[in-house]
Amino acid sequence: MARRIVLSSDRDEPSGSTEDLTIDYAEALNEQQYAAATAGEGPLLIVAGAGTGKTRTLIYRLAYLVETGTRPQQIVLLTFTRRAANDMTARASNLLDGRCEKVRGGTFHAFCLEVLRQHAEALGFPRNFTVLDAADAADVLSVIRARGDYADGEERFPKKNTLYSMFSSATNRNETLGETLTKRYPQFTNRHAALDALRNEYRQYKKAHGLMDFDDLLERTLELLETNDDVRHQVASRCRHALVDEYQDTNALQAALVKKFSSVHGNVTVVGDDAQSIYKFRGADFRNIFRFPDEFDDPEVLKLERNYRSTQPILNLANRVIEQADRSYDKTLFTETTEGDLPALVPAADGDMEARFVAQMVLRLREEGVPLSDVAVLFRSSHNAYDLEVELNQRNLPFVKYGGMKLNEAAHIKDVLAHLKVVENPQDAASWNRALQLIHGIGPKTARSLIEWTTGAAEDPLTLGEDAPFSDRYAARLKQLFSTLRHVRSEDTAVPEQVEAVLSYYQPLFENKYADDHPKRKPDLEHLAGLAANYESRQRFLSSLTLDPIELTALDQEADETDEPPLVLSTIHSAKGLEFHTVFVIRALDGTLPSRHALREPDGVDEERRLFYVAVTRAEEDLFISYPMTQYRRGQGEYMTTPSRFVDDVPKDVLEPVRLVEEDATAGNEAAPSGVNDEASSARNGEASASTEPSQDTPPSDDPPDADGLPF
Repeated sequence: MARRIVLSSDRDEPSGSTEDLTIDYAEALNEQQYAAATAGEGPLLIVAGAGTGKTRTLIYRLAYLVETGTRPQQIVLLTFTRRAANDMTARASNLLDGRCEKVRGGTFHAFCLEVLRQHAEALGFPRNFTVLDAADAADVLSVIRARGDYADGEERFPKKNTLYSMFSSATNRNETLGETLTKRYPQFTNRHAALDALRNEYRQYKKAHGLMDFDDLLERTLELLETNDDVRHQVASRCRHALVDEYQDTNALQAALVKKFSSVHGNVTVVGDDAQSIYKFRGADFRNIFRFPDEFDDPEVLKLERNYRSTQPILNLANRVIEQADRSYDKTLFTETTEGDLPALVPAADGDMEARFVAQMVLRLREEGVPLSDVAVLFRSSHNAYDLEVELNQRNLPFVKYGGMKLNEAAHIKDVLAHLKVVENPQDAASWNRALQLIHGIGPKTARSLIEWTTGAAEDPLTLGEDAPFSDRYAARLKQLFSTLRHVRSEDTAVPEQVEAVLSYYQPLFENKYADDHPKRKPDLEHLAGLAANYESRQRFLSSLTLDPIELTALDQEADETDEPPLVLSTIHSAKGLEFHTVFVIRALDGTLPSRHALREPDGVDEERRLFYVAVTRAEEDLFISYPMTQYRRGQGEYMTTPSRFVDDVPKDVLEPVRLVEEDATAGNEAAPSGVNDEASSARNGEASASTEPSQDTPPSDDPPDADGLPF
């Protein structure tokens, strides 16, 4: 009997049965989580408070969708880090079975890169286009700026990094350049015409040389889906269910992309917390989570409020903080862990005393059995921790600091990657420029001539012809460079071998360029070589390093196996998503938290309030909020500070004031902040100890706020 083949629409697929589920969702989840994980089709917004198990809920929803008939290849999980996506799909696979490993998960940028690799030619780009990180993009802008007449004249013209930030801000916020200049760069509004021309030339340059920066990955994908309905339908048809984590951190482009990805099936689940939207400086728009009910037809809105991380006294402070926000979803965090010490407000005489207090309490907690790695010190900006770093070093306390440089931002790593990038995309003039100028004797002018020859007239960009513009002074090294690049290009050369080949060539250049500290930098190169072993494709290796960079400071600490896991020092931004037994929030001053910059911006104070909320909700059992009552400013001398408005007027039954006193350790006097068991012994004479006495109100001051409050 002949079989008839028919076409079937994905929308006609059965959604599956709930009768034969292998997971008892009602048993595994609380009532609110269960409702979210097992919700039906259509738009769904899950407003998840801090510590309420939103990741667990999203994992169970993944498993539920697969169990009820959705093919995992048609589920797209969009996150803000690749690690988060991998972790969720792995946990869903362990929960259900291996099918969940086939869920298409990743960051917005990575997913857009996947789309563009398939359809870039529809936009006039080659499929092997190079992805520029922020530093590379700024270098390209520098080249364009220098060769034009943009900086001519008597008035100041922005430098390369400012240009990149300016253009990126306009793109991510979906603003005109004029709007961005008026709001954020008013000092350059008179250069609007020149800046607009430079931005257009930058776009043309990238297209001509097969380059895209981070913003292009989002902007060009949206352009593709808006202008090519066949491609949009093809892409969206494969997204039977779109799940988005941390929706409060999306920008205008990402929110628009979510609508496009879900435009065929209409199934989109977004999870987020308006109270934790803290990335406005990156273009994130917390209003997206409030707009969701208006942007999608008949959405379901559910809440997660039961907290599994913190004690109720800590949650009471968190609820109090966010209640003061101008706009927020009505939710109240609660927990079954009703007992616990009140969070402590700790004024210190000055920054030195604040640092001594924190160091002493860290030692005390360590002796009580709390690992250093389960204690965090959080601050608004990296420089707020300088005094504490000195104190910790004096006490020989190991610590790791987050919020610093990424691996792919280090100059020596960028040198190596430049060689791999020109092999991947010979039209990448920015990478050619970096690789060529490493050679002694080749300056900007010669490099430009070589690049024009290589990307233009040369039949094979990786082969030196007789007409190549090179001098005997650097001929041998140049031939060695091109020989290395051809070896890297060979299909028989695996990615780890490619990296090793570049490193062998680069070694003498590296030692010459970084003569003073190349031994300190060398472990980074070794780590890069180790990372290469995880990739079978050079393109994927380069894309991964660009889209999901690794913290250099984290690498340093992971490599040190001779000491105990370190104390965590972190900007609040870098601590989002983490949790610790004890948290210290230092420099809680007006002008620092909130920052002076935020005080001048519309909605700036609310953004900082959410940042403070994030800091508070990192704590599981103990929370200390401290600030110096006096500070020193060059040219002004010592002045009285003003505590953060976020801790001002908080009732004492929510935030308990304590007073630090200087005591002579030899006298045997011991005291501790209220909320800490037993006494804290001083580690040296003149140690800052805390008594249980309530602190006196800080006298009002008309002095200016802390000058350290700079934008992150």
